[in-house]
Amino acid sequence: MGIEFQELWSWARRRKVLASLLVAVTLCIGIILGTLISGRALATHAQTIGGSSLLAIPDPVSLSGAFASISKNLGPAVVNISTTQVIEKPKGGGKTPRGQNDQFQDFFDRFFDTPDAAPDAERSLGSGVIVDKKGFILTNDHVIDQATKIQVALDGDANHYSARVIGTDKDTDLAVIKIESDHDLPVARLGNSDGVQVGDWVLAIGSPFGLSSTVTAGIVSAKDRSNLGHQFQRFIQTDAAINPGNSGGPLVSMAGEVIGINTAIYTGSRGFEGVGFALPSNTAITVYNQLVTGGKVIRGSIGVTFQEENSVNPVLMRELGAPYGIVIEAVEPGSPADKVGLQAGDVISSVNGQPVHTGADLVNPIAQTPIGQSVQIHYVRNKEAKDVTLTVADRWKIFPQSAESDEGQPDQSQDAGQYGLHTEELTPDLAHKLGMGKIAGAVITEVEPATFAEDVGFARGDVIIEINHTPVSSLADYHTQMARLKPGEDVL
Repeated sequence: MGIEFQELWSWARRRKVLASLLVAVTLCIGIILGTLISGRALATHAQTIGGSSLLAIPDPVSLSGAFASISKNLGPAVVNISTTQVIEKPKGGGKTPRGQNDQFQDFFDRFFDTPDAAPDAERSLGSGVIVDKKGFILTNDHVIDQATKIQVALDGDANHYSARVIGTDKDTDLAVIKIESDHDLPVARLGNSDGVQVGDWVLAIGSPFGLSSTVTAGIVSAKDRSNLGHQFQRFIQTDAAINPGNSGGPLVSMAGEVIGINTAIYTGSRGFEGVGFALPSNTAITVYNQLVTGGKVIRGSIGVTFQEENSVNPVLMRELGAPYGIVIEAVEPGSPADKVGLQAGDVISSVNGQPVHTGADLVNPIAQTPIGQSVQIHYVRNKEAKDVTLTVADRWKIFPQSAESDEGQPDQSQDAGQYGLHTEELTPDLAHKLGMGKIAGAVITEVEPATFAEDVGFARGDVIIEINHTPVSSLADYHTQMARLKPGEDVL
């Protein structure tokens, strides 16, 4: 029995050794074949001519799938915005829109009492991001401020869309405009900017210097930057390249979400220097919702003013008896703060139980409180702590001088009968003086720059005698026919 076991054990060992040798031989053969094939491939791709090897074009390799994917998915929702603003020129020009100095022009200047020089048009570029498939676009207020005409171009779309202003908010430099389209538009997804961390990768998409669909990459350099603009502006800082023309475009996270609206750069040369600023998406969402529902942003206030610098003066704070807080500089008469007895020199240290270390800590929770609701204020006066409840009021009613003025804002409604045309009755006497015989209709006295009328080539002195095949024999006929036109309708 023992002899049989030993023979069996010896046979098993020999079998194991043979198997190991077989595996080793197979591996060697594979290595030799791989080397030969690789060498032949290299010889095929890198042919040698006259002793020199030719370079071969390698197969394409995806270097950064994340950046490429985000750019591809979000890019169609980023638009190029071009605006035109009418600028009054000094008197003394005396030229017609056709550039002619003639007696006809002089006659019009005298007859209609027009200025010597027509206004000129200044054009600028910016960016925006579509946030609603029906054509609502977020951008910066300074991109469309005082624009006479706003045109929007979409990536890959040959059409140029005329936009109208839904609302603006100068305190955050945000605006909402809208374009009309016969199909749903690509939309960017807005994210929660509170989740942004310093060091996160971000992409900036826009039209720097008018170069549409430009994508740059960087990181979040800092959060909550203040004292760079208005009271309600606190920025995300980034080193992604932002240049003139990027304004209004999105700052995008690696999740493909818009976490900011690019707004400003810090530069001494008007070019990229690695310091750009974007308004957080949470601010943009709050402003957007108010603009599309009410056309303006309403913020709450209690009627106090302050200088934040006072609150970082340790000597002053020790003297007032407060470890931290915001020192009231003045109280507006009749305001909620005045009604409850708050005074200059009081130190507000908390709002609704949340500590106040900065001006934003005081202003933001009050500004976001609906008008008519209450806030709890904890303050220190003469080293004695006090609490008070105030009813929040409309900031614009407390500080009317801070309210946005409607003056200077372009009238975005297309008034039927205008389109940039100014007309007068072509009376028989005027027709005779102008050498037009017995023509009747409405004579054009002025064509506004950067309007529909200028685009299609109208000029002063032209006479409108028919609209959509309907005769126009008087100024009343002209207004009647223009009033019947509907938005988007062709007009002959």
